[in-house]
Amino acid sequence: MSENREQLAEMADGLFAGLRGGEFDTFQTQIGEAGFGLLLVPESSEGFGGDWGDLATVMRLAGKHALAWPLGEHILAARLLHDAGRHADALTLLAGESSIPWGREAGDVLVERDGQILLVSGEVSAGESPAGEPRDMVAYDWDRAVPLGIEADLFGLIAFLRVCQTAGALDAALELAIEHTGQREQFGRPLSKFQSVQQSIALLAVEAAAANCAAQGAAAALDRFGHGGDARFEIGAAKLRSNIAIKVGAALAHQVHGAIGFTQDYPLHELTRRMMGWRSEGGNDAYWSARLGAQTLEWGGQGLWDQITRRTDPG
Repeated sequence: MSENREQLAEMADGLFAGLRGGEFDTFQTQIGEAGFGLLLVPESSEGFGGDWGDLATVMRLAGKHALAWPLGEHILAARLLHDAGRHADALTLLAGESSIPWGREAGDVLVERDGQILLVSGEVSAGESPAGEPRDMVAYDWDRAVPLGIEADLFGLIAFLRVCQTAGALDAALELAIEHTGQREQFGRPLSKFQSVQQSIALLAVEAAAANCAAQGAAAALDRFGHGGDARFEIGAAKLRSNIAIKVGAALAHQVHGAIGFTQDYPLHELTRRMMGWRSEGGNDAYWSARLGAQTLEWGGQGLWDQITRRTDPG
């Protein structure tokens, strides 16, 4: 665990809360000034020197405050560029799949093709996520792509980001549910006093806790094994559990809120619409189920047990 994680969390919590509902350029300026883009860059290279647990903490808070800026994709791109001995002057993002969050704002994009990590740009076609955020398609100019000579599981890293964001969004949805049911009255008493409502909130708390545990487990695997792909099994398991938490948790949150949860003026939809989009980003249920199933069959029973109980030191 990073020695500065508590301070990092306090700074991120305050900054992201203040940016909620703001403009992209404002986000970019303030996040840049705070140095979050250098979170995973070593201190020897004038970065923060954070670990994957620090990134999980920051992305959880980004999800909690519905941060409308591609922070995780930028942090990961900066780390991989550093690993390749490069530095990006313009906003550089990581792309783990065909659509890119805020791709229209990117100077360059890191993509994986034929087993290589490439730095490339291209022509952008605008698109949107279920939450109305930019999810853009890029027609890459492969003739000008620059191989970086590094290894990384970009798809798995995007999945990791979404797991962490989901954990924060579910925590925020739970807070809204507790506040709403404590204030709203029916038949002369708060909704929170009704047993059925209490049960729904308890189940929502379970899903939020599960997502947070999944994020922490994936971060621990990345801290142990790095971003080259050895943590893919743990990331896949975390993404599958996170997707279940979204499906169940979002429904419960709206159930206890009733009609107000669907209104534009109430913040719940900012969380649940994002989460529904995150279910398919970084791999949907079918993708990770197939990968984990195939890997388990390849390992066999003893091999699976060895992987689950493998040492902290991968060597």
